[in-house]
Amino acid sequence: MDYVAPVKSIHLALDDVAGLADDLAGGLHGGLDPELPAHILEEAGRFAGETLAPVDREGDRVGARFANGTVTLPDGWPALYKAWAEAGWNTVDLPPEWGGMGLPVRLATACMEMWTSACMSFSLGPVLTQGAVDALELHADRALKEKYLPKLVAGEWTATMALTEPQAGSDLAAVRTRAVKADDGTYRLTGQKIFITYAEHDLAENIVHLVLARLADAPPGTKGLSLFLVPKFLVGDDGTLGARNDVWCTGIEDKLGIHASPTCSLAFGDNGGAVGWLVGAENRGLACMFTMMNKARLFTGVQGVAVAERAYQRALAYAKTRRQGRAAGAPPDQSSLIVAHPDVRRTLMTMKAMTAAARAVAYAAAAAIDRARHARTAEAREAAERLAGLLTPVTKACCSETGVEVASLGIQIHGGMGFVEDTGAAQQYRDARIVPIYEGTNGIQAIDLVTRKVLGPGGAIAETTIAAYRDVGAAAAAIAEPRLRLLGDVVVEAADALTQATAWLRAPERSPEELLAVATPYLRLFGITAGVSYLAKAALAARARREAGDNDPIHADNIATAYFYAQAIAVGAPTLARVVIESADALPGPSSLSDFAA
Repeated sequence: MDYVAPVKSIHLALDDVAGLADDLAGGLHGGLDPELPAHILEEAGRFAGETLAPVDREGDRVGARFANGTVTLPDGWPALYKAWAEAGWNTVDLPPEWGGMGLPVRLATACMEMWTSACMSFSLGPVLTQGAVDALELHADRALKEKYLPKLVAGEWTATMALTEPQAGSDLAAVRTRAVKADDGTYRLTGQKIFITYAEHDLAENIVHLVLARLADAPPGTKGLSLFLVPKFLVGDDGTLGARNDVWCTGIEDKLGIHASPTCSLAFGDNGGAVGWLVGAENRGLACMFTMMNKARLFTGVQGVAVAERAYQRALAYAKTRRQGRAAGAPPDQSSLIVAHPDVRRTLMTMKAMTAAARAVAYAAAAAIDRARHARTAEAREAAERLAGLLTPVTKACCSETGVEVASLGIQIHGGMGFVEDTGAAQQYRDARIVPIYEGTNGIQAIDLVTRKVLGPGGAIAETTIAAYRDVGAAAAAIAEPRLRLLGDVVVEAADALTQATAWLRAPERSPEELLAVATPYLRLFGITAGVSYLAKAALAARARREAGDNDPIHADNIATAYFYAQAIAVGAPTLARVVIESADALPGPSSLSDFAA
């Protein structure tokens, strides 16, 4: 078995960073048994390691296959999906009213990390189905909910998010798919969509597409988009499947990675119009779709964490068995395991620390979503909602980049064997490379963070959050233990650097061009500061556990990981702040780019 779910590390991150245990004790999630998360995590980890991980390599080799409008997944995948759904894994945090368990988003996030580590291609389908449930539960009328949510929650049907078109990638204002209202109150959709994940497959009997389209009298731009539910098969009033709808898969993409996840092109209305139902109000589709996209962006960030974890596990196992060269102090007549070489250990520790920091950021974002839903006062819910909004682009971008960087380092540890397919290290990198691109490119996430979350209404949450990070650093810096004290100093330095960069953004003389030019380094600075702060928070909790008599080695390991992240990575925060403050005028203008063409 080449993936073992790090259940203990995940559970500690949920409790010590994301505050799950404290929230359960405080009644945030009603009468939920505080022992239940441990059982859920153990079983989810077992399913990941024993059932999903073994199909990952074959799924990558065989991939999804397209013929005559249908998509077939690798042998055994339909049975695997059925077992996954029947075990209830699709329902973890979904509404009990429609058959869900209603458990914390944090717990669902941790489970999704493990399933994605085991087989990213498999996990992508459920991500979209669960996001669609969120969108329909919040925006659809009662009739649509009653007809579709029980099947979607149970995983008997799956769902997609159909936004992208050949001329409209990130620019949704360019969407051309049309919707015309029929006499019976339904709509007829015509148009094309591309890059639609799991839009056709043989895992479930029906697929529900949530489609952005434009009415004839709609205003231009994104303000004229409406959201429609368009099922593959029409559904009768009694819930039975009827005729095939006028939506067809026209092909799948031959991709760099995630080969067993079908990325489809769809044609709507080639034979008169695909029947759809309006979700929410006309011309308010983008707001409805953002409900789905927010969950998808959280889980996309988690994909980066998941790939990083598996890449680290593979690299560590290889470094403990591969002999090459002679380490300092080794007998002259024998080669050493490469893990004995300091540079290899530094690389492995970089992989481990980056993964831990990314996990902490993602779980903190999930905790904010939980509190936005369940906090007792409206004021607390609003504050948590703002924090969730702030951390979502940070999670999506920084965690996805972590996945790519750690997977690349994993190839480096394997050396030449990493560049061939036999070890699986290359697959980790190929799978990871999509994550910074889809669900809104990381450049878009950076723009969202700067222009909407920091500088937009309610942007004071940025300073409130940075102050909380600084408080964590001050608490660690006040402890005599050298590693914790130095860790705390770095957290404070990073928070100060982020404060300076944020103040620069807020200066009234800043032009839009300057803000957009430095959005990406600012997001990276925010991610590093958040990561080192959350790892310091975990280190303080680890120290408290040890002082209480818990001598599990994992607590010393968490302190060491936080210290390494601080000294090897987060010390760069002041330099990143300087990049934000000083580099805007170093960016060449559009007209000067032709100078580089030669």
